[in-house]
Formats: sequence, structure tokens, C-alpha cells
Amino acid sequence: MTTPFDHQPGTGAAVPPPQCPAHGLGPGGLRRLYGTEAEQDPMGLYEKLRTEHGPVAPVLLHGDVPAWLVLGHSENLYMTRTPSLFSRDSRRWRALQDGSAPPDHPLAPIFTWQPICVFADGAEHERLRGAVTDAMSHIDTRNTRRFINRYSNRLVNDFCRDGKADLVSRFAEHLPMMVMCQILGMPEEYSERLVQAARDMIKGTETAIVSNSYVMAALNRLVAQRRSAPQEDFASRLITHPAGLTDDEVSQHMRLVLIAAYETTANLIANVLRMVLTDPRFRAQLSGGHMTVPEAVEQTLWDEPPFTTIFGRWAVGDTELGGQRIRAGDALVVGIAAANIDPVVRPDPNASMQGNRAHLAFSGGAHECPGQDIGRAIADVGVDALLMRLPDVELALEEHELSWTGSLMSRHLDQLPVTFAPRPPQDIMVAPSPAAMPPPRDDWEVTTHAAPAAPVVPQRPALPAPTPPAQATPPAAAVPAQRGSAPKRLWRALAGWWRGY
Repeated sequence: MTTPFDHQPGTGAAVPPPQCPAHGLGPGGLRRLYGTEAEQDPMGLYEKLRTEHGPVAPVLLHGDVPAWLVLGHSENLYMTRTPSLFSRDSRRWRALQDGSAPPDHPLAPIFTWQPICVFADGAEHERLRGAVTDAMSHIDTRNTRRFINRYSNRLVNDFCRDGKADLVSRFAEHLPMMVMCQILGMPEEYSERLVQAARDMIKGTETAIVSNSYVMAALNRLVAQRRSAPQEDFASRLITHPAGLTDDEVSQHMRLVLIAAYETTANLIANVLRMVLTDPRFRAQLSGGHMTVPEAVEQTLWDEPPFTTIFGRWAVGDTELGGQRIRAGDALVVGIAAANIDPVVRPDPNASMQGNRAHLAFSGGAHECPGQDIGRAIADVGVDALLMRLPDVELALEEHELSWTGSLMSRHLDQLPVTFAPRPPQDIMVAPSPAAMPPPRDDWEVTTHAAPAAPVVPQRPALPAPTPPAQATPPAAAVPAQRGSAPKRLWRALAGWWRGY
């Protein structure tokens, strides 16, 4: 029996020219997981692969290196939960052994074996993962939410007077890095350069290796400092953990936590804000109090997961998955976005998934993301704080004008330009105070069900500007007593959320 990979990668069929209809196909007629088609319309590509091959499809990575993309929800769960068949140790990869995936491959920062739990199985994985999990368990959730609130307020202060902003470059890309630097114990390392390096190093670009070196240099400095003078932070807890991690193991695990948390959360924040700004039903549910911000985040994890794929797993021996023959040493890719819209588990892709956490946004099995609750908290509190400060925020262009940059593992918005009424800065040390709520938009119409016309509610005057912190009224006390329009119910829901802060 032959497999789709029996041709020699990089030889045989010539690469079609960029404008050719066959562009995106490589040797053997296999579809590429890189290039124009994969980056511009990954979901469309996944559906083509599902139609052509079923729940597991042969694909080509950068350099036309073969791999399997797992599209089915149950197949992904089986793969991630069966390490005896599908290992995380990249040294098993046949492409590394035969040289078709060289050390300078664009995806090298992702697949090069390192002494971290991501590339370990069995007892070694338990030792390393246990240290990471224990260090995370000591993170003060309440204190972390205060930092998220403080940094959110600080970022909004930077542009609130302007009446316009790009919420990707000025909010979504920066908030996760600010918070993670604080958690790790390196707030002084936060900078625009670190933000861009973190985003670049997983893209598979020519500069990915240089960006990786920049990030590692910052982490190595932190490890050296904490080894001589431990403090109450994540880095120190890893260094002093009974598992006895070496300095290299500590640095590599901090890199893992930093980059995974940063990329996923930056994309998640941008995706939640985009859905709020572009989908009238989504915003109406928030405004009407039928959906909380955490629920909005969870729905986004189904529809627009921060990572579209995760590379990779490697077959321990010859096996079968999804009707495909998998050979020992084959590479497999966890298809997160594809699994989330698998017709077997989600026949209607437009259906609401509120209350359902069966998505694979954080992968699954023993290697499921250990920091997912931190990512959720950053997105929940950050989006909540921004909407409270700027309740009248609106998209500054048409939805079809938005653009994305894609890579093997993620797809993120390039920009999310918005407009709003200019406002003065607020004290970053307190929870955001509510701005005056805008009247409902007339150009949005939700037609899910016909309903009797609601009585007209007189427009309330704008709320007064926030008083200094010493005289400020707690947010809970500012909630209007009477019931009223959808925007007032939005403020009531947001204020209730902050009471839980």
C-alpha cells in the first residue's frame, strides 16, 4: 500500500507560478499549509482538505516537507490523548533524520527539540510539566486581575483623547505582553521590540530565528538574576522547584509560557473585539445582558481560535488515523480551527456555543495548555475594561476592508481601527469608571425573531466626568436604579462583573 508521501519532497512536480489556478499545490498534488491560499483563507483550505481526504489529510509544510493535518474533532482528541502512538518528541521526525527539515528551516523555532515539557512524554513530561503547573498554581489570581485592569487602563489612557485608535497595535498586541512580563518577573523587559519578536518567531519568517534569540536573551538574563536572588514570581518558583530544573530548562519553559500566552491572548482579544464591533447579534446579546464578556470570549474560542493549528505530533510506529495509513516518524498537525467546525460535532457552524467548552482552542490531552485560565482572564478583564471606558467604540471602516496575516499556527488581524468620543485619562490604579453610554445604533437590526416595538425611552443626559479617586463612587453604586434601554443593561452587566473583581 502506498501513501500520499511516497514521492520525494521538493522533487517531481514543478511549483506552479503564483497566478496559476493550481497555486497552493505542491509535489504529488498535495496542498500546502503555507503560501497565499493557506494564509488568506485557511478555513476554506481546511474544508477543501476535508472534502478530498476526510478527517485526516496529507499536506506540505514549508519547503514542501510532508505532514498530516488532522481535521476531525474526535481524531484530534484521540491523537492528543494517545502519546503511546503519537509522541511530542520531535527527534522522531523522519524529515529531521533525512535532512529535508534542516536546522535553518523557517519552522525550526517550533519543532527543534528542547528540554521542555512540550517535547517530552511519560515520566519526563510529568516532571517538567509538574514544575510549570506548580509555579502557575501560586499565581495570585486576584492580584493578576488588578494588573490586567491597571495595564488596560494605562493603554486606553494612551489614546482615549484621540477619539480613534487601532485596537490591535495599541491594545491587543500589548496587554498580554505587559501582563506576562509582570507574571514572569521581568516587567522592565517589556518593550515594543519584545512584542514584535514574540509575534515574529512563530510565523516561519526569515527573521524568526533572530527574534527567537532576542527573546531568549531576555529570559536568560532573568534566570541569572533570579538564580542569585529569588523573588515571588514565576521564574523564581521554577528555579527553586523540587524538580530541579537546570537554567536552560527554566529559560526554555519561560519562553514556552511567554510565547504561547502572548500569541493566543493577543489574537483572542482582537477576535473578541472584532466580533463585538462587526456582529450585531453578538453585540446585542452583550448589550441586553444575555451574554457576559467571559461568555463572549468562549464563543470566540469556538469561532476564531487564537491558534489555528499546533505543530506537532510524531508517529511512534506504523498506525492508522482517520482512515489514513500513518508511518513511523510521520509528522502530524493538530487542526484546532478545523476541529472546531467539524460537522460531526457542530452541524451548524453559526449556532451559539455558549456554555460549551468542548472546543480545542487550547489543544487537548496531557499537553493541553496549562495557562489557559490566565489567557481567559487577560481577555475577559481587558475587553471588559476597554468597553467600559469606550462604550461608544465603533469600527472606522467596513468589515470587508479588514485584513489578516496568516502563518502555520495562527491568523491575526493586521488592524482594527475604531472611533469613539474623546475622553480624559483615568487613574490606572483603580477599576475603570464608566463613560456615558451612547444611544442604541439605528443602523443595526437584529431580525432573529419579530417582536413588538419597545416603548420609547427618553435619552438620559451624559453622566458627569469621573471624580478624583479619593471621592470616586464605587462602580456598583453608579448603576441606575430603573430598568431601561439595552445600553443601560450593558453597563449593569459590566458593573456586576467588576464587583466580582
